Amino acid sequence: MNRMTRRALAGIAIAFAAATAGAQQYPSRTITLVVPFPAGGVTDVVARAVASRLSTELGQTVVVENKAGASGVPGTAFAARAAADGYTLLLGNISTLGTNPATFAKLPYDPAADFTPVSLLASQPLVIAVHPSVPAQNLKELVALAKAKPGTLSFGTAGTSIQLAVELFDKMNGIKMLHVPYKGSAPAITDLVGGQINVLFDPISTLYPMVKAGKVRGLGVTTKQRSPAAPELPSAQEAGTPGYDVSSWQALVVPAGTPAPIVQRLHAAVAKVLAMPETRELFAKQGAVPTPTSPEEAGQYIRSELARWKEVAQEAGVKPE
Repeated sequence: MNRMTRRALAGIAIAFAAATAGAQQYPSRTITLVVPFPAGGVTDVVARAVASRLSTELGQTVVVENKAGASGVPGTAFAARAAADGYTLLLGNISTLGTNPATFAKLPYDPAADFTPVSLLASQPLVIAVHPSVPAQNLKELVALAKAKPGTLSFGTAGTSIQLAVELFDKMNGIKMLHVPYKGSAPAITDLVGGQINVLFDPISTLYPMVKAGKVRGLGVTTKQRSPAAPELPSAQEAGTPGYDVSSWQALVVPAGTPAPIVQRLHAAVAKVLAMPETRELFAKQGAVPTPTSPEEAGQYIRSELARWKEVAQEAGVKPE
């Protein structure tokens, strides 16, 4: 072994020792959990439920910081540029880490390259509902109606991730509904209740209360299995669309380059938090279920979602903006 090789190995050993020492002391100060959406939505609720309990598990305060705007892009980009030291975390979701690359021509971050996953956190189905005037009592009848009147049934979406979920539903059923975009769930639901649109796919936490109130007719949920929060609604799969499975999900990630011991420390704490009965109860109020994974499993899932939604967007002719 020559002198240069010995020096290189010594340098690596010193760097590894320094990183390990830093990880052993982690955390030693307040941690910021960035939520790239406004306060109050399901992603924010999941973030706050996790943050308060992570504070206890880690022995340091975890502060939620909302950096809303532009489909979560600015807040996500902010987290991507943060120091890779475990003191800035990101609560990403299906939009920021899954569908944005398919719907934005240029992003200031790369979901796969700029972040290291810690764990998936939660998932929720979308509810499929129609205005009571629509002559469809179930999903099979909705598909039949769409086939009989192509391009006339209108569907509303609050966000591109939901648009792609409907585009996939259309593709798998050989139908084409008319897309009406909205800037949020509230105006979309208002127009569905008022009959300005025929169909709406929206998170269970926002749309299901209108189903329970009898203002709209719920036809199903978008996951393979029924939701414990709406057990009377069939899954899309059992209602006639085999293989259709779409969830709105959240994940905890950190900037790429964060030392592995810190990632493992965070993962161990998150696993404990997701196993707590009180966490499950808080999630359930949003129609969400905990989805703990290893960092490797979370990474595989995010990469599969990136590929899936890029293909759906291309086949549906959804052009990146």
